[in-house]
Amino acid sequence: MALAAQPLHDTVATQVRDLIYAGTLAGGELLDEKALCEQLAVSRTPLREALKLLVSEGLLRHEPRRGCFVETITDRDLDDIFPVIALLEGRAAYEATKKISSADRAVLDVMHEQLSQYAQAGDIAGYYRMNYQIHEAFITLADNRWLAQAIADLRRILRLARLQQLRAPGRLQASLQEHLALYAVMLSGDADAAEQTMRDHLLQQRKALLRMTPLSLSRIAL
Repeated sequence: MALAAQPLHDTVATQVRDLIYAGTLAGGELLDEKALCEQLAVSRTPLREALKLLVSEGLLRHEPRRGCFVETITDRDLDDIFPVIALLEGRAAYEATKKISSADRAVLDVMHEQLSQYAQAGDIAGYYRMNYQIHEAFITLADNRWLAQAIADLRRILRLARLQQLRAPGRLQASLQEHLALYAVMLSGDADAAEQTMRDHLLQQRKALLRMTPLSLSRIAL
């Protein structure tokens, strides 16, 4: 049986979301719907449906009679979100530790080796991609759809800022050591320790962002 095609507005939402994460559409920017329609080769109807979806995700803000603006993430947002995401991903690490298999370990070994290579090369973009995939792998291993959904909702917002923290002095290597320590604890089978280690790892990300000056943040392309 043929798979159903993805609705056009979902495809457009993915394209606009990618523009936001890439920094092409900057925080606080008013979207030019006409220009976006031309750029994405779509009509106003699927674009507006896509924008409604992104508003519901928290990536855009709609203002009556003005239009849609790219949402900005504030210090207050980060202070509120990081403790929550730390709790959620900590629980995911707890559940994943109890379910990890030898086959899972073979895959995760390779992923952590690649993570180390990106860190040694100073490749922040490559490190971020692999870091994201490892977190996703832990969430998948946890096999809790409600937990996964809650984490995904918050990660969409945090993705606006999480890459920035890897540019803080010394953060890339510190992040790597935290990941390797977490993985070692998971392999030991200590679920409680894995939960706490993951929480600490996420909270260190917030501290790294706090160490960055407003000027350095403004120069970063997400």
